[in-house]
Amino acid sequence: MRLTRPTDFDILEILTEGRNVPANIAARLDKQQGYISGQLPKLADQGLVKRIGPAERAGLYELTERGEAALALRSEYDSADDFEALIDDYLETDD
Repeated sequence: MRLTRPTDFDILEILTEGRNVPANIAARLDKQQGYISGQLPKLADQGLVKRIGPAERAGLYELTERGEAALALRSEYDSADDFEALIDDYLETDD
């Protein structure tokens, strides 16, 4: 798992406040909306966020349990050999 730091963690942090859309996230982070719109599907592919909404192409995202775990382990990202395995272990012990 490769995350773009600090932006991906910042996106996850914003989503701890609730569901949000790329335009709002981009404004909060002072980033281009297109960049954030590109990062969110990557985070979704890693299971850290989930696209929600009534329409398949809805741009509303929310944080997943896996995303919450990634934030909880953020300080270990640089030193972890396998951050994804670290998240898996965290989720298993959290049950």
